[in-house]
Amino acid sequence: MRTTDFSAAPPQAQAGAMFVGATKYKGIHAWLRLTLTWMRMVKLMKGLPGYRWHKVYWEFPFTLGTIAMFEDQDALMRFARGKEHRKLMRWITSGERNADGGYIRVFLAKDEGYTNGVWRAEPGEQFMQHIERFTAVGDEAHGPYVDPALTKAEHQRPEGGA
Repeated sequence: MRTTDFSAAPPQAQAGAMFVGATKYKGIHAWLRLTLTWMRMVKLMKGLPGYRWHKVYWEFPFTLGTIAMFEDQDALMRFARGKEHRKLMRWITSGERNADGGYIRVFLAKDEGYTNGVWRAEPGEQFMQHIERFTAVGDEAHGPYVDPALTKAEHQRPEGGA
């Protein structure tokens, strides 16, 4: 169901800002040199106000990426300005050629989203139910019905009604 209350959802669903980044390292030796700085940076990140969740991913052969969620863009940027993150970025981009490339993207969440079941925060709404209409796209005034086979009477009931 549509909602703006994600208080019962997991930490990553409560985030307002998401960082996605990756670095293509030069090889295993760069990874080994990275280890201590990376561990310090993650420890710092996890202790910051506004931190919600993160995951690391790997792509063959030497790319490591991070998806990190924060309460809002300000919390994410406070982390980016931190000593350990700046140290890591200087090391990656130094003349030592520790990496061949990298990127960072920041995504901001809309206020409205969807929850169901145990992750639905609204009282009395602990059930699994689909939305009646898809979100409108482009110049649509309303999105199409999720289940076009419903009768006209069923389509006329209020959103979320029984």
